[in-house]
Amino acid sequence: MSLFNFAVAKTIMHVPKPIVSYFAKGYIAGSNLTDAVRVSKDLNQQGMMTTIDILGEFITRFEQAVDFKNQALEILRTIDREKIDGNLSIKPTQMGLLLDKDRCFELIHELVAEAKKLDNFVRIDMEDIETTDATLEIFDRLRTEYPGHVGTVLQSYLHRTPKDVINLDSGYQNYRLCKGIYVEPRLHAWKNPMAINRNFMHSLELMLQQGAYAAVATHDELLVYETMHMVRKMGLTPDKYEFQMLLGVDEELREIILKEGHRLRIYVPYGVDWLPYSRRRLKENPSIAQHALKQMLGINKH
Repeated sequence: MSLFNFAVAKTIMHVPKPIVSYFAKGYIAGSNLTDAVRVSKDLNQQGMMTTIDILGEFITRFEQAVDFKNQALEILRTIDREKIDGNLSIKPTQMGLLLDKDRCFELIHELVAEAKKLDNFVRIDMEDIETTDATLEIFDRLRTEYPGHVGTVLQSYLHRTPKDVINLDSGYQNYRLCKGIYVEPRLHAWKNPMAINRNFMHSLELMLQQGAYAAVATHDELLVYETMHMVRKMGLTPDKYEFQMLLGVDEELREIILKEGHRLRIYVPYGVDWLPYSRRRLKENPSIAQHALKQMLGINKH
């Protein structure tokens, strides 16, 4: 890690909001759904699918969960009305998971039922380890009732991930596989980058062997290469998996993935609660800040 990247990773949680906003503005669609629709349509025209997410998590009142659920319903209906090639991503804590698990399930159930009605899909995101068991339980309950319309997320930095894949080897399976960005104790999460990558590919192989649909969410060129090699070796057609990337990150790698004939979905976040998301992403990938700083200073200009 360069000195600049190290400094960003260590200090980003204390950087003033206006500065974070400057560095992160290319990686968030905007403050409202109209912005997300505009960005999604542009990505669709470039051959990419999208998943739209309204930012906000770890709410403190259940009334907030109901409001987020209503906004998520509007996202699904807008995707359908605007003919967007995209789906919906939600966070369980946004739907009240830590306040009332049963009521949270009811809200997510309503969203997935609406997705089925509209022939669409809801991705239930994974958050910190405190929520892992409850999130997988919600997915497990919904996948039986709504196969093809709901999926969840598994994180390769967690020791438990391969076991979770194996434990869910019964019926419909649909996962987004990512490395993970929350700070977890070493007793639960691998810290060595090579161990995380190896667990990523091991978990992915288990998913594909079990017939799961896998959304491979990474900006790591090595993992992209290894995934391309694996799906070729297994003889999988592009409808059995997809790649996923964050908005605004490594657009050159996006082009490589598409050029090689693979499907690619871009995560399109929007909303007023952008600050926690932006700080986490900048901490995870300080090169975002480095790229923005070069643009600001005109270093990349000819």
